[in-house]
Amino acid sequence: MRPQSKPSDKAALAVQKLKSIGLRATPQRVAILAFLEGNTSHPSAEQIYEALKPDMPSLSLGTVYNTLDELAQRGQLQELAISPNRKHVDPNPKPHYHFLCRVCGRIYDYPGQLHTGNPSGEAKGFKVETYAVYLYGTCPSCSEERS
Repeated sequence: MRPQSKPSDKAALAVQKLKSIGLRATPQRVAILAFLEGNTSHPSAEQIYEALKPDMPSLSLGTVYNTLDELAQRGQLQELAISPNRKHVDPNPKPHYHFLCRVCGRIYDYPGQLHTGNPSGEAKGFKVETYAVYLYGTCPSCSEERS
């Protein structure tokens, strides 16, 4: 398990990452990226906005959306269409499975393996560049509560 980073460490990492991908390190972008660093809750743009707004009154929801779009285009996060109500993001850009609990609504990185064949292989002219697999059901916590 990785030790928790201090907020100043996260901000410094955010500045470094933004510069390395060719984006200006504005205070809003730094705050958004620092919020996402190590975040496994798969937040929506609205959740990010609500979390940052108290300490950054000038932040707009549009800025959050634009920043997330820029980060996704540069391969720094995944946009998740797992929820029917809103789009969520995952700061881990590597392909992996996601699980939405239909009881509590939380999104998890699914730890199991699926036997779906080789998604990177070519079949009848299709060239797979990336993939998303969404799983739906009941998480362990909600399953225990129902027992």
